[in-house]
Amino acid sequence: MNESTQEILEELPKKTTPVEPEVETPAKTLSKASLYTRRFFRNKPAVAGLVIFVLLALFAGLAPHFTPYFYQDADFAAISQPPSAEHWFGTTGAGNDLFAQVAHGLGRSMIIAVAVSFFTVLISAFVGGTAAFFGGRVEKVILAFIHFMLLVPSFLLIALMVSGSGGDWFVLTVVLIGFGWMYYARVIWSLAISIREREYVAAARYMGVRNWKIVGRHIVPNIGSLLIINFTLGIISTIMSETSLSFLGLGVKLPDVSLGNLLTIGSASVRSATWTFWFPAAALMLLTISVALISDGLRDALDPNSSAGGRA
Repeated sequence: MNESTQEILEELPKKTTPVEPEVETPAKTLSKASLYTRRFFRNKPAVAGLVIFVLLALFAGLAPHFTPYFYQDADFAAISQPPSAEHWFGTTGAGNDLFAQVAHGLGRSMIIAVAVSFFTVLISAFVGGTAAFFGGRVEKVILAFIHFMLLVPSFLLIALMVSGSGGDWFVLTVVLIGFGWMYYARVIWSLAISIREREYVAAARYMGVRNWKIVGRHIVPNIGSLLIINFTLGIISTIMSETSLSFLGLGVKLPDVSLGNLLTIGSASVRSATWTFWFPAAALMLLTISVALISDGLRDALDPNSSAGGRA
C-alpha cells in the first residue's frame, strides 16, 4: 500500500457503532391502598395519633397482667392512697387499684366506641345507598323516617332506655347504634345520588344484576373514603356520648367501670385525691386526641386535592 492510498483511507469517515435511543421505563403505578397509605404515613400528626391509639390499646389489653390487683379488688389497707410502688396510679376511696381500673375502663370505652361506630357506619351505608339507588317511593319513605328521627331528642331517649339496664354496657352499645346511624345515612344518601347515575351502575342494571348486589358491590364501595372518615369521627362522638351518660350515672355502672364513671368517682374527690380524676381524664384526652389526629390524616390522605400528606 503506497502513501497516496493510505492517505485516502485515512480521510474516509470511520464507521461508528449506532447508539440505541434510551427507552424510558414506565413509572410503577401504585394501587389506591398503597397511595393512601403513603400519604397517611407522610402526615406526622396522623402517625403520632396512630401510635398513641395503638399504645392505648396495648395498655388496655396488657396492663391488667402487670398488676396483681383486679379492677374490682379492694385493698382496705390502702384507701385513697397516692401513686406508689405498689399502686402505680394510687387507689380510690373504696381501695380499688386505679391502675387496673383505668386499664379496664379504657378498654371498655374503646370496645363500645369501635363497635358502635362500625355498626353505625355499616347500617348508614346500606340504608343511604338503598334510598339513593331505588329512588321513588322507597327513597321518600326512608328519608321521611330519617328526618323524623333526627328531630327527636335522641339523647333523652337513650338516657331513658339505658337507665333501667343496670349499667349493662351491651345494652348501651345497642341503643347507641340504634340512634346513631340516621345522620350518617342522610349524608351518604346525598353522595350516592350522583353515583347511581354512573355508567357502571347502568351497565349492571342492564346485565340483570340484582339490586341488592348493585348496592353492595358498586354504590357502597365507591363511597368507601367517606365511610372510613365517618368511622373515625364516629369513634370520637361515641366516646363522648358514653362518657357523658356514664358521668351522669346513666351508662356503665359499678361494679363495671368505664372512663365515664371513673371520672364521676374522681370528680367527687378531685381536691382531696386529685389522682383519681386526672389519670382517667388523661386517658380520655389521649384517646380523643389520637382518634382526631387519625381522622384528619385519613381525610387528607383520601382527598386528592389535599397537599397535607405530601406527594406519593
